[in-house]
Amino acid sequence: MSGELAVAGLGKSYRRYARPWHRLCEWAAGGRLVWHETFWALRGVTFRVASGESVGIIGLNGAGKSTLLKMLTGTTQPTEGQVQLGGRVAALLELGMGFHPDFSGRQNVMMAGQLMGLPVREIARLMPEIEAFAEIGEYIDQPIRTYSTGMGVRLAFSVATAARPEVLIVDETLSVGDAYFQHKCIRRIKEFQEAGTTILLVSHDPTAVKTLCGRALLLDGGRLIQDGPPDLVLDHYNALIAKREANQEILQAETASGRMTTRSGTFEARIAAIDLLDGDGRPARAFTVGERARIRARVEFTSAVIAPTVGILIRDRVGNDVFGTNSFHLAPIEGTYEPGEEMTVDFDIQLNLGVGGYTLTAAVHGDATHLVNNYDWWDKVIGFQILPGPAPPFIGSAWLPVRLHVERHGKMVTSGQERGGARP
Repeated sequence: MSGELAVAGLGKSYRRYARPWHRLCEWAAGGRLVWHETFWALRGVTFRVASGESVGIIGLNGAGKSTLLKMLTGTTQPTEGQVQLGGRVAALLELGMGFHPDFSGRQNVMMAGQLMGLPVREIARLMPEIEAFAEIGEYIDQPIRTYSTGMGVRLAFSVATAARPEVLIVDETLSVGDAYFQHKCIRRIKEFQEAGTTILLVSHDPTAVKTLCGRALLLDGGRLIQDGPPDLVLDHYNALIAKREANQEILQAETASGRMTTRSGTFEARIAAIDLLDGDGRPARAFTVGERARIRARVEFTSAVIAPTVGILIRDRVGNDVFGTNSFHLAPIEGTYEPGEEMTVDFDIQLNLGVGGYTLTAAVHGDATHLVNNYDWWDKVIGFQILPGPAPPFIGSAWLPVRLHVERHGKMVTSGQERGGARP
């Protein structure tokens, strides 16, 4: 079916030679001697994507994301496995790659469009739309070498998305260009989604993945290790980032309510207990807009820890970060905590949040972020609801107190001359 994608046992290996001349020796030996070692950039990857589905592909640098996309687009042939892809594919792997610096933008558009398989007549028909989307003005007829990096990106994206494909593959495209152009890109991708285009998006931006994708794949070490909802997969991805510190564990468990939580760290300091309290100090999981609450965390120490940082993060129902802070920024905790000691930390907070469901994440780490000495990162430890309260109705995820002042002025009178009447 058009727009469907099926990947079965996909793998790509490369030969590594310790010395450049080893390659020549191996060739001269006619296969009798092996002078290389085999490196698998990707192996054993299997998944299916339905027509019209949007899937995010995430992973640390070197996980195999770009290698996978190159095999999906046919740029690189797999060593093993197979790819079945239906329909016309538009791939935004390296924007501007193939543009000739001495040719004008218009000439490069014609060449790039033909390389995409579009007839010359179709490219000519789309040219006004490409110019309008790129917004580079008269530079469309100037050599590419006179363009800024941002202008080249604008033109390349405009060409690649001028005609709606059945499958759109995007590799880190949304991380380039200014904020205005990024919003234009996202808007166009959403239009393709609504029209039934299958989307594969590689990005390190969790907001982009959560906004554009209903499913995510996590690659690590060339293998597919998780396939599921974006917020759950991104939790594991964040834990993998923290796991760069030695001797850390990643634990995922399902709470009684069915919500998945992820926990990672060295656990030299761990969150022994955490609760969300109302204004009277009682545990609560439902609050009205603007109500005050207290987040109380009890931390236990199993090793000596100097100047620990305790932090909180509130996310909305789709996993977007709404608000986060920690003691490093508010009031640094000083001193050394020895094994067996405990610490209680309270965050008093006014929940100026929009109506809906939210989750609370808590962490103990060193310095300003959990990427340094991550002792305990506990995703989605508590879920809670924000209900309508006395605040006037509003939309969005944040309630900002507003004062309205209206000043009435006298009625404006337009003269007959200004209305187009005759002079007196």
